[in-house]
Amino acid sequence: MVKTNRFTLDNGLHVVHLEDKTSQTVTLNTVFDVGSKDEDPEHTGFAHLFEHLMFSGSVNVDDYDGVLQKAGAYNNAYTTQDLTNYYVVLPAVNAEVGFWVESDRMMSLAFNEKGLEVQREVVSEEFKERTSNKPYGDAYHHLFAMMYPADHTYSWPTIGKEIKHIQDATMQDVKDFFFSHYAPNNAYLSVVGNISLDEVKRLVDKYYGDIPSRDVTKRKMAEIPEQTAEQRKIVSGDVPNDKLYMVFHSPSRLDDDYYASDILSDLLSNGMSSRMYKRLIVEKKMFSSIDACIRGSLEDGAFYVIGVPNEGFTRDEVENAIWDELELLKTESVEKLELEKVVNKYEATQILSDLSEAAKAERLGYYEMIGAPDLINTDFDNYSKVTPDELRMAAQKIFRRENCCALWYMKNDSSRA
Repeated sequence: MVKTNRFTLDNGLHVVHLEDKTSQTVTLNTVFDVGSKDEDPEHTGFAHLFEHLMFSGSVNVDDYDGVLQKAGAYNNAYTTQDLTNYYVVLPAVNAEVGFWVESDRMMSLAFNEKGLEVQREVVSEEFKERTSNKPYGDAYHHLFAMMYPADHTYSWPTIGKEIKHIQDATMQDVKDFFFSHYAPNNAYLSVVGNISLDEVKRLVDKYYGDIPSRDVTKRKMAEIPEQTAEQRKIVSGDVPNDKLYMVFHSPSRLDDDYYASDILSDLLSNGMSSRMYKRLIVEKKMFSSIDACIRGSLEDGAFYVIGVPNEGFTRDEVENAIWDELELLKTESVEKLELEKVVNKYEATQILSDLSEAAKAERLGYYEMIGAPDLINTDFDNYSKVTPDELRMAAQKIFRRENCCALWYMKNDSSRA
């Protein structure tokens, strides 16, 4: 049982602490409740741009990375549709440095044209590398646009809808985004490692206590209408192989069926004993690779089946082979041993994750943000409680033709019918 300490500052900053006296380090993880879902449809990619801008320095720390490197620390960040996450891992003796630099950029990020120009160029190049210059790079632009209405902020990837939105970003745009979302009352700080609760309270009060709360903008998300017909699209490009993406609306992260949907994905494709690997790759030799996975976003989940089919099979044959596997999950109960194997893998993953201080801090911050702090102790239990009947019922809800978006990404010279 993980026993945490939680408190909230007067300015709204949520803090969760977990002490580990055996550790030589301290991890500070900050989750901001802002992701690509909070962007304006005409200013997309800003949450990801800010992930980069936050490393450009603050008023009192102009060389963020340099200060941390001298303290023996390392750091990183990432952006999703729902949040932006930053973490820094320091030697315990230098923990105060982390509180100083993280609080300073929350309160007074350095806004200057040179820094914006540099990061605008970096993010623009990343956009090109991930979309324009990478095989299948724009697949998720197509998929998200198929899944969601144009006015819904899940309808574009975190990298942004188009590169022009980043290239045209002005200093005023950047400031408006920062002061609308980067505030203590929109942040969740988790501190894990060899540091006492008293010391955490002292340092949090010292460095974060005077940061004023701000009026946080929460974009009202458009309703997601129930999909009533299968969505299909075929695109072509300079890619090495034909590739099929089948995506289904599925339970969001806090839905009761989330755990069942995650288990279904692993039954299909996690490892060489999984169903699709054995039948579609080994036995039928229809695919060179195939994978199933989920995206457990907060507003709407997605269940992906993504495969590269071998030559000699038509598109209908390929899709029907996948549907055959999905239909089995809808009509037949999963054997106890097969389910136990998947759940045991989750347990092993959980144990390995718990060995990482940074991973634990990240999970604590995320659970705090979504309003489910007890998941630090119950997340795995929720997997182990899923029954074969619940798996079958979840499959029946998810794997419906009218709930599917199918994208074929064909190579330019493909002869596949």
